[in-house]
Amino acid sequence: MRIGSRGSQLALWQANHVAGLLRGQGHAVEIEIIRTTGDRLQEVTFAQVGTKGMFTLEIEQALEAGRIDLAVHSLKDLPTELPEQFALGAIPARVDPRDVLVSKEFAGLADLPAGAKIGTSSLRRRAQLRHLRPDLEYVEFRGNVDTRLRKLGEGQVAAIILAAAGLDRLEKTEWIRERLAPEVMCPSAGQGALAIEIRAVDPPVLDAVMFLDHVPTRFAVTAERVALAALGGGCQVPIGVHCWPVGEGVYEILGVAANAEGSRIVRSQASGEQAHELGRAIADDLLQQGANELF
Repeated sequence: MRIGSRGSQLALWQANHVAGLLRGQGHAVEIEIIRTTGDRLQEVTFAQVGTKGMFTLEIEQALEAGRIDLAVHSLKDLPTELPEQFALGAIPARVDPRDVLVSKEFAGLADLPAGAKIGTSSLRRRAQLRHLRPDLEYVEFRGNVDTRLRKLGEGQVAAIILAAAGLDRLEKTEWIRERLAPEVMCPSAGQGALAIEIRAVDPPVLDAVMFLDHVPTRFAVTAERVALAALGGGCQVPIGVHCWPVGEGVYEILGVAANAEGSRIVRSQASGEQAHELGRAIADDLLQQGANELF
């Protein structure tokens, strides 16, 4: 079986993780590194290049052409609607979905002095942070995990905001100072989860990867992605959606939408037992509160 993956350290960790699990089931596995648009344009801001498919297009082209049999993605990088020729064959159990504040000097968000520089490439993170700390300076920060940590170590910024999952997987947690609760910084849809993308009609590959699927994670991220799609958002709009189990078959969902400046923010929370209904309900409530006027 051939796995397609981006070439970053984190992407290869994810691909090798899945490859190891497949080998444990008796499969022979190879990994093919595929360079994506997002990888080529490291010095261009997300806002300039646009993000739809920027980390997935070339990998999907290889999947469609039969050069690879499956692709391993960070789920939050996948557009909410896949092309009809592809399917999510499996969504493994999610790890920590939270964002983290990473700093050499400061113990947490509240400890940052007025005027301190915060590095992030995410409009969602920036908008929510600006709502909490309008006195900080926000700096566009792209690059892989090592690049961002190096820039932080050089003192280019006082802190950076990253996904906990990537740092935990790479065991680069030394400078994590605060894991931000979803009520403080609502994560992006699918954050902390992996996606195993396959061709829509490929029974042997589907059979091979189905054991990786984690039902509670699939429910939660489905609700999150339904909400994001209903709000008309991709990964570079100031929308956070997080869903989690609270009881037998019952899930809770939190949605947050903000304008880019962080001066206006709306929130909604709901619980239910049907993923699609839960996602649509949270989106409808946010829209009724004026979320569509914020983007």
